[in-house]
Amino acid sequence: MTAQIISGTEIAKQIREELKQEIAELKEKHNLIPGLVTVLVGEDPASQVYVKSKVRTCDALGVYSERHDLPVDTSEEELLTLIDKLNKDPRIHGILVQLPLPKHINETRVLYAIDPKKDVDGFHPVNVGKLMIGEPDYLPCTPHGIQQLLIRAGVKIEGAEVVIVGRSNIVGKPIANILLQKKDGANATVTICHTRTQDLAFHTKRADILIVAAGRPKAITADMVKEGVVVIDVGVNRIGKTESGKAILCGDVDFDAVKEKAKAISPVPGGVGPMTITMLMLNTVRAAKLGAGLA
Repeated sequence: MTAQIISGTEIAKQIREELKQEIAELKEKHNLIPGLVTVLVGEDPASQVYVKSKVRTCDALGVYSERHDLPVDTSEEELLTLIDKLNKDPRIHGILVQLPLPKHINETRVLYAIDPKKDVDGFHPVNVGKLMIGEPDYLPCTPHGIQQLLIRAGVKIEGAEVVIVGRSNIVGKPIANILLQKKDGANATVTICHTRTQDLAFHTKRADILIVAAGRPKAITADMVKEGVVVIDVGVNRIGKTESGKAILCGDVDFDAVKEKAKAISPVPGGVGPMTITMLMLNTVRAAKLGAGLA
């Protein structure tokens, strides 16, 4: 069996072209330019890379962007004051506070301070609750990206046995909620596995669709999946460096072995990763339309 490679790079490119056209129409017909602000506290190298990528994507799509880079000793109150200001700024439709924050700042308090209508990450409890009851304004970016990978790759989700490895608030729980809703692109039977699951392979072998966000390199091996499974690998693990110093990455799935049994599989890198920022842009456009009464 030759597995279909589900390329997040290509699917993200398709969605960005669609968004670019939609953003141009919003500007032309409604004089509306979606706006996204990123807030970075400190100088975490990985966070700086993510923020630069988000700003670059905004520029490419025609989204108005602001970037607030704050020193590492910024107080929690100073950060909350900035968020309050951004909540009231009509040019800003989406607010993204880059995590992790320095230890002296309470992440929960900061995330809860963001206006739910501008919470384009989908982490605010109001938006989590709306997702739970099937009436979301925004879907969390990485889980929504996973759903779009499946849909646009032509994978049948309705009625499928979906097994998710990992129960994080960022991936595992929200993708489970998305795929079990009584909606198009969902209607699956969902099982969540985690570190206390007994006999993990028993569950993963039942999966028609296996979504892995375990945080452990090559945790899923070929003997843990059935023939014809569709695999979405969310993990990104650094397992070494090349001679030139470039990081060697792998997923949570043993890609080379599992692809011999899979019907379709997403690679690492180039799978889920490119989808996350793309869905952030989609949420920002939706926030602008909601704010203008156009959604």
